Amino acid sequence: MRLLGLAGFLGVVLRSVAAIDLVLGDEASVKEAASTIAFGLVKYYTGNYTGDTPGNLPDPYFWWECGAMFGTLIDYWALTGDDSYNAITLQAITHQGTPMGDFMPRNQSRTLGNDDQGFWGLAAMSAAETNFPNPPPDQPQWLALAQSLFNQWVSRWDEEFCDGGLRWQIFTFNNGYNYKNSISNGCFINIAARLARFTGNQTYADWAAKVWEWQESIGLISPEYEIRDGMSINLTDNSCKRMDTTLWTYNAGIFLHGAAVMYNLTNGSAVWERRVDGILRTASERFFTDGIMFEQLCEPHGTCDYDQRSFKGYFTRWLAATTQMVPKTYSTIRPLLETDAKAAARACTGNPPTGFRGHPGTACGFKWTVDGFDGLVGVGEQMNALSAIMYTLVDRVPGPLTADTGGTSRGNPSAGTDVQDYWAERPLTTADRAGAWVLTVVVMFGVVAACTFMMK
Repeated sequence: MRLLGLAGFLGVVLRSVAAIDLVLGDEASVKEAASTIAFGLVKYYTGNYTGDTPGNLPDPYFWWECGAMFGTLIDYWALTGDDSYNAITLQAITHQGTPMGDFMPRNQSRTLGNDDQGFWGLAAMSAAETNFPNPPPDQPQWLALAQSLFNQWVSRWDEEFCDGGLRWQIFTFNNGYNYKNSISNGCFINIAARLARFTGNQTYADWAAKVWEWQESIGLISPEYEIRDGMSINLTDNSCKRMDTTLWTYNAGIFLHGAAVMYNLTNGSAVWERRVDGILRTASERFFTDGIMFEQLCEPHGTCDYDQRSFKGYFTRWLAATTQMVPKTYSTIRPLLETDAKAAARACTGNPPTGFRGHPGTACGFKWTVDGFDGLVGVGEQMNALSAIMYTLVDRVPGPLTADTGGTSRGNPSAGTDVQDYWAERPLTTADRAGAWVLTVVVMFGVVAACTFMMK
């Protein structure tokens, strides 16, 4: 019996060391590995629990990362055909789309930025391009949700400071309102380019070009095609000279893919080709070591926060999507995807006592460069590994659809333009004033009564 117990224990240990059996080139193996990791990812989600809110992840994750997660799950379905998570994805995105169809839920006002909206909009755009099951007819549709964000961003384009660009935050009371960051403007250019390709409307393409040119003119795209993080507005003289030159994988990725879509849309324009080549060259040098992706600013020092620990997954997404838009990049990007997939699979062998509820021995770590599990677990780590493995299937599925090639999502070009600013205070009515007067009298009588009681 003791020998049998020891054999069972060793079996568990061995399974935990090699839980993800990945054979690249074997489609069934890749899908099985992706399925295992996706299961562990979705176990972090609580929005479908009774009493919770669809589209929310528990603390410490912010709202935007849940949108990013569902964008990943849409691609998971498109790449593998596994519809296990389609129902919760549909529920989450339509719920967070809000009745106004603008990805501005009231309970997110204290942290709602243009980039936060953007990651939900990116998910909606992917749903339109892959013919993800459409929402019920009485709900905002995928294409219309993306168009709503585009129109809102146009209305927020701010030429008074820094000669253009989107601010990071939407509302003046939020920290970061005086910062214009690359990821917000990257979401703008990415969705604008994809809307142009999907609909054939030149206005979207014009705005994609305008965002790029502004980003480049102010120095947030360097001559070497580094995508720097952002620019602060100096409140003393309203100048825009203080730049954060930090480089993150997801900034490079979102501009790379936006440029790639514009290259495709313009039938191989030399301008957009130069931009694609430039970002890909610099990103390949900065964010890979021995062919393996890493978050070069914080990963070597163990200082990446929860947000930053998810960036590699988005970069992987946009690398893979770039090969569909600019086929000549395939020979450069494919080896990177394969090396990352192998490294990520080796990182998915964790079995921590807490913090992970997927299959034992399949928790994915953050660092892919350590040839194993590094002890860090979370939504970002699991999502990164899922992306690394499933996007090796990118050449086995059709490219993004358009309205002319079978895309069924219905649009609304004016979406977002007629939305009332329900965040602003509405004018006081006579009823409001009367109610306020009555409430004041009631409070005053309460105070007098309390004082009288205390004196007695």
